[in-house]
Amino acid sequence: MIGQYVVDLREVDETQVAVVGGKGAHLGGLSRIEGVRVPDGFCVTTGAFRRIMAAASIDDRLDRLSRLDPDDREAIRTLSAQIRRTVEGIAVPDDLAAAITRALGRLGEQAACAVRSSATAEDLPTASFAGQQDTYLDVVGPTAVLQHVRRCWASLFTERAVTYRRRNGIDHRTVHMAVVVQRMVFPHAAGVLFTADPVTGNRKVATVDAGFGLGEAVVSGLVNPDVFKVRHGEVVAKAIAAGQRAVHTLPPGGTQEAATDPQRQEQPALTDAQVVRLVRLGRRIEAHFGRPQDIEWCLVDDDFQFVQSRPITTLFPVPESGDQENHVYVSVGHGQMMTDPMKPLGLSMWRLTAMVPMHEAGGRLFVDVTRRLASPASRAGLLDVLGRGDPLIRDALETVLDRDDFVPSLPDAGPGGPPARGASAPIETDPAVVTELIERSRASLAALERDIRTRTGPALFDFLLEAFEEHKRVLGDPLNLQAVMAGMEATWWLNDKLQEWLGEKNAADTLTLSAPGNVTSEMGLALLDVADVIRPRPEVVAFLQGVDDEGFLDELAKLAGGTEARDAIEAYLDRYGMRCVGEIDITRPRWRERPTTLVPVILDHVRNFGPGAAERRFEQGRRKAQKKEQDVLSRLRALPDGDRKAGEAKRMIDRVRTFIGYREYPKYGIVGRSFVYKQALLQEAERLVRAGVLPEKEDVFYLTFQELHDVVRSHRVDDRLIQRRKDAFRSHHALTPPRVLTSDGEAVTGAYRRDDVPAGALTGLPVSAGTVEGRARVILDMGEADLEAGDILVTAFTDPSWSPLFVGIAGLVTEVGGQMTHGAVIAREYGLPAVVGVQQATRLIRDGQWIRVHGTDGYVEILP
Repeated sequence: MIGQYVVDLREVDETQVAVVGGKGAHLGGLSRIEGVRVPDGFCVTTGAFRRIMAAASIDDRLDRLSRLDPDDREAIRTLSAQIRRTVEGIAVPDDLAAAITRALGRLGEQAACAVRSSATAEDLPTASFAGQQDTYLDVVGPTAVLQHVRRCWASLFTERAVTYRRRNGIDHRTVHMAVVVQRMVFPHAAGVLFTADPVTGNRKVATVDAGFGLGEAVVSGLVNPDVFKVRHGEVVAKAIAAGQRAVHTLPPGGTQEAATDPQRQEQPALTDAQVVRLVRLGRRIEAHFGRPQDIEWCLVDDDFQFVQSRPITTLFPVPESGDQENHVYVSVGHGQMMTDPMKPLGLSMWRLTAMVPMHEAGGRLFVDVTRRLASPASRAGLLDVLGRGDPLIRDALETVLDRDDFVPSLPDAGPGGPPARGASAPIETDPAVVTELIERSRASLAALERDIRTRTGPALFDFLLEAFEEHKRVLGDPLNLQAVMAGMEATWWLNDKLQEWLGEKNAADTLTLSAPGNVTSEMGLALLDVADVIRPRPEVVAFLQGVDDEGFLDELAKLAGGTEARDAIEAYLDRYGMRCVGEIDITRPRWRERPTTLVPVILDHVRNFGPGAAERRFEQGRRKAQKKEQDVLSRLRALPDGDRKAGEAKRMIDRVRTFIGYREYPKYGIVGRSFVYKQALLQEAERLVRAGVLPEKEDVFYLTFQELHDVVRSHRVDDRLIQRRKDAFRSHHALTPPRVLTSDGEAVTGAYRRDDVPAGALTGLPVSAGTVEGRARVILDMGEADLEAGDILVTAFTDPSWSPLFVGIAGLVTEVGGQMTHGAVIAREYGLPAVVGVQQATRLIRDGQWIRVHGTDGYVEILP
């Protein structure tokens, strides 16, 4: 029976977080597992904390705390310290103090205890809050225990805990504090067990960190622990640290750091047999909680006792396969230049319209390439295509293949990956092919817009399922695939052959400048034309500088010259308003829905360019490409067998100029169709809101397509499901998606195998030739761009929606990308030196630093 204020740990389990907090609930759950020992103890419940908080009268300060900017460390530090002093100064009511003292008596009134904070937002599957609240060891006697209970209550408002909650979107008022009091154990050794490798994510590998004395030394980083890796019940790797220091208890209470006995310094804290036994117990704990665990343990008289278990929240989830076979998954987001998490409706819509089966994990999509890797015939083509796009993906896949026992050997490959290079049939270099394909796409989109208007309710969803098949038919049209591959393969051919024949790297970069018919580069240049309309109208410029409301277009007509400015922006939105950052997720707000996103870019163009910049820029690129073509062909003719080489190169140059621009059109068509789908679905959402089924129309974004269909049909929705999905989506933002992921949960990152990069430089993939120096502008949100001429854009990824920024920068650095991803194609068309695939670029390069981008050789130097 749970008491109002004090409860024995053995009486609770992990379902009672609201009463005893995360730590207390998990300790209660641990105590119920057969063979798992937990030190005796009790928990002071959250009911006691709420009573203390009511007496403290700090509501006004909590309100102020909630309004503070999470980056305003000084204000948070000052206010949180005030709150802690108030809570620590509250006298514990007599009845509560008596209840704690009685429970302490069952442990032994003068027994040494550990007094530990246990918050309700702690040890959660999506946020561990590790180290955010306080623990006190070797506390002796009722007076000291009560004092440290107050300190634990107050530790809910440490600066680090307050900041952590703010950044995870957790309201301070919704979190309460319980306190765990346990009998101290005095171990020979202690440490941490991770039931999955915390570095690689491999669920089959357990990691044990061990040191002499109390585990506090290992957990807090005071000592270097012994590290053991265990797989399939065997220690497969270990590193024994020289255990020179350890933390021990002091009479009559407290702890101290002390030197380890010299005879023990070179000895491991655990034997291999003990490590294997510990991991076996850890697997039992993991099975009980249903997910990998971060477990704190103590070794007492050759017996393991456990003092904490929490979920490992940093692991990237594993896609569900439905079988026990090994699988290798490749990230879709890295190919689509959008590695952010997607909402459930976006995930399900992309899967329903994709050309290959996709799997979801961590709010991202992956393609299972196991079967293609298993067959030598398809493996080579797969590695070639993926490697040219992103060398890190190829290297990661080769790392997995080097483990002979992971990928099975199959005679034939099934579906599950992109087409192999060279798989498309030859195609004539005829611009009419591109014209025909664009007309087909436009006709299909027009039919969709016409036919969807009359569909509502369940009939809309039946219609959309048919529309998705048409979507895939347009995308999978053999002529469409041949046209896309023709431009890409011609680019590869030119780069390979011109380096072989002329010793010139990435020659195709210049040859593709201002290629005709590229809808994405045209989109960037078109915004320069919009700026030309606005620039001579100072009243409009002044108005746009203060815009923060999405209805600003209606207000423009009231200004001198505002009608012309509005019409120019509206015309741009009519053609490109379906685009946005992260546009593969249908739930992302489009420019048409949030036109303020474009305002900072327009103002940058007004400030940084003169009239006619778009036409001049395109013409300069076209002439530069033409001059490069003449130069290349002239140099080739001077070589042995030069006429043949020049003839082949000319054919490939013509092919590139004809087809490389079309590379961007299929995505444009996809996004156009998706916006039509979205508008129809939001109309259904508005009907659900009017009917009282949903509080907000955007709630449908947290349902899959089929779930939304069911809600429209039944007019019933599971509010708890939507809330869980919102919480999960928030947690997915903290996860970094891997390029390659195995069914063991291992995130394989890949590496650049290069020795031609200067020491200290950041290595990446060269995608657009040239070298440029400039000020780095680290921008993660296009709507917050503030660029000057000559700036170098540094960002995580750039999908087509970023192209309006490209016309105003001097170079580009991204964390994600490949030779044929959208950002690379547009960088080449604009002649911007660019390096992509630079891991952690937005963290390693600080905003405002001076950097040098080597777009030909693929690295970035941070200059003094």
